[in-house]
Amino acid sequence: MDRMDLHGIGMTSRRTRERLVQRLLDQGINDSVVLDVMRTTPRHLFLDEAMAHRAYEDVALPIGHQQTLSQPYVVARMTELLMASGPRQRVLEIGTGSGYQTAVLAQLVGEVYSVERIKPLQQKARQRLRQLRLRNVLFEHADGCMGWPEYGPYDGIVVTAAPQRIPEELLSQLAVGGRMVLPVGGDTQDLHLVTRSSSGYETEVVESVYFVPLLPGKER
Repeated sequence: MDRMDLHGIGMTSRRTRERLVQRLLDQGINDSVVLDVMRTTPRHLFLDEAMAHRAYEDVALPIGHQQTLSQPYVVARMTELLMASGPRQRVLEIGTGSGYQTAVLAQLVGEVYSVERIKPLQQKARQRLRQLRLRNVLFEHADGCMGWPEYGPYDGIVVTAAPQRIPEELLSQLAVGGRMVLPVGGDTQDLHLVTRSSSGYETEVVESVYFVPLLPGKER
């Protein structure tokens, strides 16, 4: 990949990225490792060229198929919550989407197992992560509501679309000591942090968010 593609020019330059990181700091993101990854991950590569100039705005952006690239603050917040109690080796991601959250996770954890129900999105994401030489990600085209039990249990789960309630299938794939971060709800949604201990599950409601709904099935 051309260095210019990775580092960006103009609206995708280092200065623009630094402004984004400062906004994340101002909004309460304080994990320096997460901030460093947000700073260095080229978000403009995860958008079609027509939208790339908006890559470092702190907003969600369309990626086609009625899906969005999540707001950087939300990506950083979910990642910070996941990593808060120490390193994660095996992380399940439900909803690959553009692959941006996948790329952030891949730089922080041992292995990422990413499930996407929309085949063209998964194919693009796979190409982007290959460009970035992130090789610790496995992809699955499947119904995300069912997780990916073959490789579970996971010590981290990140869900990037909102179910109406926390899926039992995902709870069962969370390892003891694991953390799951996901939006829950319909017209109104809240970000939830679920931790599993030897005695059960504890759920904390973190803040209001808005994601596309988590849908069953898969699309070609």
